[in-house]
Amino acid sequence: MIKINEKGGILYPSVSIIVPTYEEALNIPILIERVDKVRQKYNLKLEMLIMDDNSQDGTQKLFEMFDEDWVHLYVRKTERGLSLAVSEGLDKANHEMLVVMDADLSHPPEMIPIFLEELQNGFDFVIGSRYVVGGSTSDDWGFIRWLNSRVATLLALPFTSVKDPMSGFFALTKDTFKKAKYLDPVGYKIGLEIIVKCNCEKIKEIPIHFQNRKYGESKLTLKEQLSYLKHIKRLLNYKYGNWSYLAQFLTVGGLGVLVNLAVLMVLLSVGLHVKVAVGFAIFVSLVFNFVLNRYITFSYAKTEPVFKQFLGFTGACTVGAVVNYFTTIGVLRAFPVLIPQVAALIGIVAGSMLNFLFNRFGVFKKVHYRKYPSAY
Repeated sequence: MIKINEKGGILYPSVSIIVPTYEEALNIPILIERVDKVRQKYNLKLEMLIMDDNSQDGTQKLFEMFDEDWVHLYVRKTERGLSLAVSEGLDKANHEMLVVMDADLSHPPEMIPIFLEELQNGFDFVIGSRYVVGGSTSDDWGFIRWLNSRVATLLALPFTSVKDPMSGFFALTKDTFKKAKYLDPVGYKIGLEIIVKCNCEKIKEIPIHFQNRKYGESKLTLKEQLSYLKHIKRLLNYKYGNWSYLAQFLTVGGLGVLVNLAVLMVLLSVGLHVKVAVGFAIFVSLVFNFVLNRYITFSYAKTEPVFKQFLGFTGACTVGAVVNYFTTIGVLRAFPVLIPQVAALIGIVAGSMLNFLFNRFGVFKKVHYRKYPSAY
């Protein structure tokens, strides 16, 4: 329920606004001015934390001229990155309600009181959404940016059904934030990380108009987009555990089949003997599968000796193939009425599962180092 004071007005809680920045010196004063108007209009107990990644555009000198005790600048010189800046700001926040927004003036601070009301109504997470009824973007936002946002939203479907989980304008309570055992954000979208790891179920999307930045350049680069894919993979592993690893392992296996067929076709077309072509195609697909599993599926183990892992991977694949063969033959003997294709499918499943288990818990096993107490 919304809290009401003795005069019948809305009683707002204290709020910390976290703003990650990098070279936003031209936008920051305008943002502070707009936030200050909201602060005074609603008599908010408010602090604003500017989490700056050591900008060299005059941001630090700018704050030497400010005389606002509710605005604080934190200059980050290690482990730079938008999501890390937000995470650190959330840790430093002192107040009951937490709001995260960008510094480029794309997010309207005038919507903050509505966010706070919805948190008071019992929602875990409130998002400023471009894609619900009433939400909008600037006319010159561009098709590529729209497409990028939509694809990113589709990739987030295994975690949430909200329409704009990519929004960088959101709010939650300090208590909700504390539910996360740990945050491990990568890239530029920490909101999705919080939804997953804080187990946010009651989510409210508030329509906003997303305005193009006024000054400066967008920080959304190809590197950041690739980091988002890495982030999605981390969250899949976190939420679905071994089922996620299995899905990735089988996907790599499927791609390996395509590589095998493609290499075989090329080698046969240039006149190579079929036996040599088949053997070489198998070897190429084996190396392909190993590389993708080492650097993607089981990336946590990529620092271990590569040659040792390759030998283990080859051995696991060989065992899986043997199990596949004998399972298929055994099923046909036990159920002679079955067509060979059905028996072969059962054999593939058995061989693939054993192959996965050997790789997951043997070849690419996680190494846990026991921490001994210091003697001093």
